[in-house]
Amino acid sequence: MITRKAVMLPTRRSPRTLRAFAPHRVLVGVRLATQCHSVPVNCGVRHRYTVRKFLLTLVVLLVASAASARAYGNYDLKRLLTVSETPSGRKYGFDGAYLDQMLSDLSAHAQNYPPQFDTPQDRQRATQDVRALSGMLDTLINVPAPNPELLVRAGYVNSIGHNLDVAGAAEKAGSIFQRLLTASPSHPRGNFLYGTFLAGVGKPKEALPYLEQALAVGVTDAAYALGMAYLTLGDKGQALKNLEEYKRRKPGDKNVDKVIDAIRHGKIEFKRGPG
Repeated sequence: MITRKAVMLPTRRSPRTLRAFAPHRVLVGVRLATQCHSVPVNCGVRHRYTVRKFLLTLVVLLVASAASARAYGNYDLKRLLTVSETPSGRKYGFDGAYLDQMLSDLSAHAQNYPPQFDTPQDRQRATQDVRALSGMLDTLINVPAPNPELLVRAGYVNSIGHNLDVAGAAEKAGSIFQRLLTASPSHPRGNFLYGTFLAGVGKPKEALPYLEQALAVGVTDAAYALGMAYLTLGDKGQALKNLEEYKRRKPGDKNVDKVIDAIRHGKIEFKRGPG
């Protein structure tokens, strides 16, 4: 089975936290933010990661079960803005729980490339929601000292937008993640999501330090992502080392055994696209 890049990122979901919209055992499809592998994220035209000139495809000869399709929800973005009456007057706020509910749904469909929706109408509605969310979050983070959790969500929204072909989303995601990590270098989910974003736009080497930092501060799923990043770089030794570390930390996940077995028995190989 030829994939765009077989990087399955397992995470748990729990409400009201950033984990609520983290990807769960999904197949990451790679998008290139640029025409070449070594230039910054904010450079130039994006290309799909296909079997073409200069593009590396990962051939994974193992069975990966696809997530069952479900309809993308209908959301009222006005609900994100809250108003409460106080003795001093009206107080305006932002409903983070509703935001995370939307991000969880968007993640299930478009965390990875190619996005998967039941209908074109669902995809169109999701794209409109991402554009609107990105604009709303811009207002909240364009302040001298933005909330780090809003920054990480804004970066994540734009990484999803990249998979939905929203113009400029990849550059925006990269800029926001960099801003977050400049202010909070050890932010666990920030490092993890930025690392997986970089790996997803064809920059696995650049992703390594962020994924390593995420693992160092306790993000178990970063070990899995590191394993897949090293695999795309052709370093099977480091890939196995990190996948074994993930297995040690999360022994209940039996799917990783399939990946480890495939690497050890030569069922995963790299091929250059024709031309």
